[in-house]
Amino acid sequence: MASTTTRRGAAVAAAAAGTIGAGLLARRLVHSEQGRFARMSGSSIAAPDASGWVTDFLNAAYYARDPRLRDVDDLRLAFAIVTTWWHGHDGRRLHAPDVLAFHRAFGRRRLHGADGDRGTLDREQLLAGAARLLGDWFPAAYGDDARRGWGIAFETEADKAAYDPERRLRLAKLGPLTPAARPLAEQVWHTYAPVEVPSADAIVAALTQPETWPDFATAIGRFTPLRRGGLAGQTFEIEVAAQLAEKAPVFTRGYVTITRLLTHAEPEPLAAYVSELNDGMARVGRDEPQPVPDGATPLVAFDLTTHAGHFMGCGNNRLLLYELGGRAFLRAAGTWDDMPWHLEQAYRRAGADAQAAFWGEGEPQESMLHQLAIRTAQAALPAGAAPPADAAPSADAAPSADAAPSADAAPPADAADAPPKDDR
Repeated sequence: MASTTTRRGAAVAAAAAGTIGAGLLARRLVHSEQGRFARMSGSSIAAPDASGWVTDFLNAAYYARDPRLRDVDDLRLAFAIVTTWWHGHDGRRLHAPDVLAFHRAFGRRRLHGADGDRGTLDREQLLAGAARLLGDWFPAAYGDDARRGWGIAFETEADKAAYDPERRLRLAKLGPLTPAARPLAEQVWHTYAPVEVPSADAIVAALTQPETWPDFATAIGRFTPLRRGGLAGQTFEIEVAAQLAEKAPVFTRGYVTITRLLTHAEPEPLAAYVSELNDGMARVGRDEPQPVPDGATPLVAFDLTTHAGHFMGCGNNRLLLYELGGRAFLRAAGTWDDMPWHLEQAYRRAGADAQAAFWGEGEPQESMLHQLAIRTAQAALPAGAAPPADAAPSADAAPSADAAPSADAAPPADAADAPPKDDR
């Protein structure tokens, strides 16, 4: 009897130890890099049980449409409808039951249309559905710069002024900053292609109003600011879409904070920053062009430092605005630690091409830098005027960074005359 009791006690103890061990393992996984990365799927404003219907709605507005009919501004509109709905519900996360209101406003309309486009929503249907969902005020408010910000349309300018973007920051559960920290031999340094912009002043005005950054969202990524104020110290939620299969985007997110900001108002610190960056790229980058070409005049530079769980791991991205040969250019340059295996696999499978496209090496509808160029060019036009054919210069139209003309050289004729790839 005693031996039976002893065996039973040992079994109970072993089971308890196994349970505790499994619990500790699960806890370590939740708090590990892999666990944090897994929790970054979707958006901070939508709980996991809402991801299906939110993705379906965005699909209907853009990804499931015939490529010839897609307009990235329709995708921005769809995001704004979702985000405005979230804003109108006390800042709680969206859940599965929220789909009912969306179905009432948009559901049946998706069944009408040509056979090849059935199940999708065009711009007119998006605006009409949004008016049913949110109120008749929405279409006009969305089109009004004074009532649109942070990816939200506000009924009045006073509502916009009262908005607290840190409501979304609280949902983000921000982790610590994770700048690149490994030895230089274990880092990747990369310079992306420059994108020509129509006006340096217009770009500065756009960048220094972070609440407008969702207006430059692309088919593969968008930045939403999470703090009040300007660029210095601003934190952004980045939502990215990886298309692992046709019409099947998978959304994830990461967070970055601007940890360093320099402008031509203080030319000496800016020049020192550029010199240090160019020197580092020459020493560590593998045959990379220098981020700011010789002879260029730097105007703005800032660091975007990752937070824990970012899909690129630990690193810094930099955005640079400079003038060269009487023309203005935006350019990104990144520095990040060699990725852990789980990030490396995801990056190789779906991230590398999307990252390059977003920072200027893809089609304009994929590139935030091209969207900045397009939107600022459109904003400069008189009301009702059509955008010029060359409103969005392609990256191919930029002079080579490693064979840059001098500051007073005329732009090459073939570069200046190069047509844009897309006017969206």
